[in-house]
Amino acid sequence: MPDSYPCETVEYLNGGFCGRTVQVVGEVPLRVMLNGRDVVTLLCTGNNPELLALGFCKSDALLTDPGRIEDVSTEYAADRIEVRIRSNEDPWLERIGERTVTSGCGKGTNFGRNLRTVSRRRLGPGPMITPRQILDRMADLKARAELHARTRGCHNASLCTPDQTLIFHEDIGRHNAIDMIVGRCFLEGVDTRDKLIVCTGRVASEILLKVARIGVPVLCSTASATSMAASLATTVGLTLVGNVHAEGLRVYHHGGRISGL
Repeated sequence: MPDSYPCETVEYLNGGFCGRTVQVVGEVPLRVMLNGRDVVTLLCTGNNPELLALGFCKSDALLTDPGRIEDVSTEYAADRIEVRIRSNEDPWLERIGERTVTSGCGKGTNFGRNLRTVSRRRLGPGPMITPRQILDRMADLKARAELHARTRGCHNASLCTPDQTLIFHEDIGRHNAIDMIVGRCFLEGVDTRDKLIVCTGRVASEILLKVARIGVPVLCSTASATSMAASLATTVGLTLVGNVHAEGLRVYHHGGRISGL
């Protein structure tokens, strides 16, 4: 499924209108089903639907052990994608009434239990990182963002060590890009305790919860954090950095992991 499409537009430039063909990012509904029940419908580019579906379920604590997944199947239609997951654990007990709609693109949700369980965690020591390394990893992110360069219509996220980018994903929603990383780490058993995630877009509480749930101790974004995200970062001991640009950055909570602070 293409991740971008040509679109005829009219632009106003230098005092006049002119026609221009531009690339717009693809958008398709992704229906996620777990053990025969609807979980969520996400709006996405259609790339890596299995990773996105599994990452979403892991982020919302619906899946806890990749060894308990029995099957993942994907069905493509002209106007949608369906990912069906079968697991030998029942994630629905005492949970379905706790669903809360959040600020994400499409139909992002978390469960009240997700906030309670993650808030009781305390992240490990993690890596020491310099401001220069944060700026370099963000520069790597921007250099890899080919779909954004074409369309200006998507978000990006990377899992990194202080010195190297390991995993990169992009999609129309910042939640989707993070969930793809979560899904891959979940499936492949990636050790996240010494890693950081760099991303684009506002850091709201649900983004921070996704990152903290898989044990990543450092989160850096090009945009600002919300008050709840900053508070949760302090509670769980996550290093939260925002407004990263070519010349600087803003530290909301350092957690003892940023050199010089």
